[in-house]
Amino acid sequence: MPRTIDYYFSMSSPWAYIGHRPFMAIAARHGAAVNYKPVFLGRVFAQTGGLPLPQRHPVRQRYRLVELQRWREKRRMSFNLQPRFWPFEVNLIDRFVIAIVAANKDPDPLMRGAMTGVWEEERNLADPLVIAELAEAAGLDSTSLLQAAQGTMTEALYALNLENAVAADVFGSPA
Repeated sequence: MPRTIDYYFSMSSPWAYIGHRPFMAIAARHGAAVNYKPVFLGRVFAQTGGLPLPQRHPVRQRYRLVELQRWREKRRMSFNLQPRFWPFEVNLIDRFVIAIVAANKDPDPLMRGAMTGVWEEERNLADPLVIAELAEAAGLDSTSLLQAAQGTMTEALYALNLENAVAADVFGSPA
């Protein structure tokens, strides 16, 4: 039986975007299964003492940009530090990932496309049409998954992910 890693993240997190591919490569190299657990960072921050970016002191906001530049260079990535559609309402895309998992499908291709979409291509992940297009490009049925993402089951799982994250001492994304 393979080991399982609980992977807490938000699709809006630049740090999840920067770390997702290397994390997935490490998990694959070690034969570990990944338990995808999207969480709403605003609520994680509220329960663990963190602050949303606009509420942080300007010095911390500026330093965040310096760190993003450093990691962009270290990982040899090309992405926008302040993309046009960020921040965005993250609930639908996070819940879409939950719907993919609930349908016993692999969310990784959609996640890669969506993260690239927001950070490199200036796409709006709050737009259901953009999500549908990304899902279809990842070989997924966007119609049924969008419906499921907006349902009560994914809402309950999203809330449970938050509860589990806080219980596991998660305070940011990814964890």
